[in-house]
Amino acid sequence: MTLRPRIGLLALTLELYETLAPGLRSSREAWVRRALVPPLAAAADVVFERAVFRRDDVECVMRQFEALGIDLVVVVFLTYAPSQIALPALVRTPLPILIWNTQELWGVDSTFTTEVMIDNHGVHGTQDLANVLVRAGVSFHVVTSHASEPDGLAELRDFSMAAAAVNSLRSARIGRLGHPFPGMGDLGVDTTHLAATLGCAWVNLPVDEYHQRAAAAPESDVRGLVACYREAYDVAPDVTSIELESAARAELALRGFVAEHRLSGLTYQFLAFGDDERTETLPFVAASRLMADGIGFGGEGDLIGAVGTLLLHRLNPPATFSEVFTIDFAGNALFMSHMGEANVAMARRDRPVPLVARTTPITRTRTRQLALVTSLEPGLATLAALALGPAQRWRLLAAPVAIEDYGPQPGFCVPHFKVRPQSDVRRFLTDYARAGGPHHNAVCFGDGRRRLRFAAHILGAEYHEIGGDGARLDGDRPTDDIG
Repeated sequence: MTLRPRIGLLALTLELYETLAPGLRSSREAWVRRALVPPLAAAADVVFERAVFRRDDVECVMRQFEALGIDLVVVVFLTYAPSQIALPALVRTPLPILIWNTQELWGVDSTFTTEVMIDNHGVHGTQDLANVLVRAGVSFHVVTSHASEPDGLAELRDFSMAAAAVNSLRSARIGRLGHPFPGMGDLGVDTTHLAATLGCAWVNLPVDEYHQRAAAAPESDVRGLVACYREAYDVAPDVTSIELESAARAELALRGFVAEHRLSGLTYQFLAFGDDERTETLPFVAASRLMADGIGFGGEGDLIGAVGTLLLHRLNPPATFSEVFTIDFAGNALFMSHMGEANVAMARRDRPVPLVARTTPITRTRTRQLALVTSLEPGLATLAALALGPAQRWRLLAAPVAIEDYGPQPGFCVPHFKVRPQSDVRRFLTDYARAGGPHHNAVCFGDGRRRLRFAAHILGAEYHEIGGDGARLDGDRPTDDIG
């Protein structure tokens, strides 16, 4: 799922101009509809009705935005407007706030007139509002750009995507099959804290019900899914029809959970499956294909990991769950893998994805455990992780990496790929560890750092960037503008 942000445009003018320049507001509103709404609407749904100049009208507009489920309020000064008409509503709103410091005029030269000045004097209104928001401790972001500048519009789009992604967490439901991996501390989480801070709910998925769903899967659906496997992937010759059917039943069971419980993410503990003698196989193929559909995933019962993968996917889709398995000192790279889960939609496009049986079972099952040996498409990427830091404060870690032209390697029966950080791999891993980076992470294509930084700002979380221009930790105080 690719999010389409919902933006509420709060356009402000001065009440005095209603008598001094009666046509000014309608002229500026026409400019908004002509020059501001269309570029924003290319990547978001924009709500704009009229400019407002009284406190009561601002309050009314903000209530409408909140009722409509807007992701982001974009404040634009069409003329100067005093800050206190908007301050009370902006202090109270739970919505993220972005001030777009823009105007119609490109340049001031010898043709500049008083009339043109009146049409283009919102800048000191932004300064008035920014000052009082800082004084009130209200978090906000500022973009200063002409309405036509691509860089400013790109920043607006990135911030709106971050706002939409964070907002989507408020209704996210993460299903967990089985118990967390015993003794694995970095995935430990207080689920009350998870719900209170991120809004995510978790749903217990009984392993017994998983088996019932798998056993009751309609034969026609099983046959259809097996046919899909054979058509979409390079099925190894030794993989039997029975094994493919077991993998299909496992996928249908998980998809049933996702549909019935309206799940946004999923995690399971493979040892829990082995505790039950009815387990036919492990749902590795299912998890890889569900990630391709936009479901966040975390291994070993890791709710935080599932939320982190989900957040990255919604910020900069597609994204995959992964883990650093081995250091490649010689190649200044990291070998990434997991037991059997990776987003198959991110597989390299120049060859089919192998579907194989694991040579060694990692827990007890009745048939062999199948996996899609996904190696990612080479190119620029971002490695990210969601973690808890001191005092239970959320922390987002991000690093620019390059996915190398590597894999799938012969004999491997698990997803795998290599990433190369921009800094020395020794420094990279040291900085990652010092930042409290967990052993589960997520990877997306392209440079997702700005959206991750914006998401941290909106969440009130710390943002820690590793590699690139150098490791840094942004405390992201509530009153900081991070543009």
